[in-house]
Amino acid sequence: MKKLLLALVKFYRVAISPYRPPCCRYIPTCSQYALEAIEKYGALKGGWLAFRRILRCNPFHKGGYDPVP
Repeated sequence: MKKLLLALVKFYRVAISPYRPPCCRYIPTCSQYALEAIEKYGALKGGWLAFRRILRCNPFHKGGYDPVP
């Protein structure tokens, strides 16, 4: 499961992200955060952290520096 999630994020970074304007409000970007979280915590907890982060990445949140815990 971990490898599948990492592959999906890497696919997004290569095939989809370059064609969209930069829109992430956080540093590191949400996709980089997802890769780090899944590598560090595994598919379940890392996926949950990445999902929560993506939900926060919108115009109503300030953004800024938010590393993987």
